[in-house]
Amino acid sequence: MILSIAKVLTPEELNLITEQLDAADFIDGKATAGWHARVVKHNTQLTNQATYAQDLKDLVKKALWRNQLFQIAVQPKVIHSILFSRYEEGMSYGRHVDNALMGNQNKLRSDVSLTVFLSEPSTYGGGELVMETIEGEQAIKLEAGDAIVYPSSFLHRVEPVTEGIRLVAVAWVQSLVRDPQDREILFDLDTVRRAIFHKDGK
Repeated sequence: MILSIAKVLTPEELNLITEQLDAADFIDGKATAGWHARVVKHNTQLTNQATYAQDLKDLVKKALWRNQLFQIAVQPKVIHSILFSRYEEGMSYGRHVDNALMGNQNKLRSDVSLTVFLSEPSTYGGGELVMETIEGEQAIKLEAGDAIVYPSSFLHRVEPVTEGIRLVAVAWVQSLVRDPQDREILFDLDTVRRAIFHKDGK
């Protein structure tokens, strides 16, 4: 299930993050890519050595935990491996699948991948996140502060940025429900339950 979630970040949170990132040091994004993705990853990311890096990660994590739609759809157990990525003109991330396990010592499953968009779509050209599904390709470019979540097993890519700068936060989730079809069934059931309650009050 691919699901967009509006306004994960408040305007104040978004401004705080982007102001910090505007003055931040970024390093080659290949440093955190898996062996198969390293050859197609052409972006930069915020160094973990930045004094405020953990604060920004915690801010994004807190925003995700409080979002009801995210909770229902993803059933998160652990949100992990948050990165802040920057794409300048000519940068892209070719066709790949995310690592199934992440972390150095304590490995965590990557059941769900997510991207929180930090740049307004009008400020950069290209840079669409493209999902490859059985229904065909789906290109995604959301408003700043919005997020997209999808199974980590999906093939996807980021199209080349043709102008401007694309800033995003990406993260992965170990879900309480490992199977994506089971998660989708639970999401549908909960959506129906809430609709009935809203209509009938019980």
